[in-house]
Amino acid sequence: MLIHPQPDPVAFALGPVSVHWYGLMYVLAFAMFIMLGRVRIKQPHIAAAGWKNDDLDDMLFYGMLGVIVGGRLGEVLFYQPMHFLANPIDIFKIWQGGMSFHGGFLGVLAAMSLWARKSGRNVLDVWDFIAPLVPLGYAAGRLGNFINAELPGRIADASLPWAMLWPGVEGPRHPSPLYQMIVDGLMAFVILWMFSRKARPRLAVGAMYALLYGCARFFTEYFRVPDWQTEVLGMPITSGQVLSLPMIIGALMMLAWAYRRKEQPGAA
Repeated sequence: MLIHPQPDPVAFALGPVSVHWYGLMYVLAFAMFIMLGRVRIKQPHIAAAGWKNDDLDDMLFYGMLGVIVGGRLGEVLFYQPMHFLANPIDIFKIWQGGMSFHGGFLGVLAAMSLWARKSGRNVLDVWDFIAPLVPLGYAAGRLGNFINAELPGRIADASLPWAMLWPGVEGPRHPSPLYQMIVDGLMAFVILWMFSRKARPRLAVGAMYALLYGCARFFTEYFRVPDWQTEVLGMPITSGQVLSLPMIIGALMMLAWAYRRKEQPGAA
């Protein structure tokens, strides 16, 4: 059995300013967006569509706003509305953690739609371009959750080699943030990156990411203590699964639409 290392959530301090590991994970996520984006731009079918490094730099600004605003609002609306209603100042304390992926996902879609309109690109092409750049950033965020000892897992069998004693929680637990980092993040990245290396019909890559993430998150939720839980047809379903089901259904519909129409992306 393992014990959570409980690292100091503050990575370092610069005078009165404390830099938290959780915040550094977002910096890492944005850096990987740029790095992977520059690799993606060199892929023949992406270069042929006229994507340039300047586009990537511009999209990052919009994407950062979408992630932060959407992620925080998602946390407020989907998970802890009563807490934030009683403590509105806590909404701005993002260094303490508490960012909803589903909220951030919607925020990025909205931000990229604004950028597409500004740049004259088809919004579906923009979603397809950025989709493979997202999963590693998500993985970095889950590592930040683990460092902060957030999102404890469900009770695990003590004989499980990686069962972990979690601070402030009784009994051995599944290290669910690490599960989500690996399955929802790293595995989804590998599959999507391979899928996107070849030209695909318009919206196919974006839809594939929504499908991969939705299915992965639905699975890994079984190992995480839910923020809230309800029942559907007599079966328990967690908050994360409730939010992932529309992604899965919508992604399947979008994939069917993409391959039926077989539209090819175009240049701006």
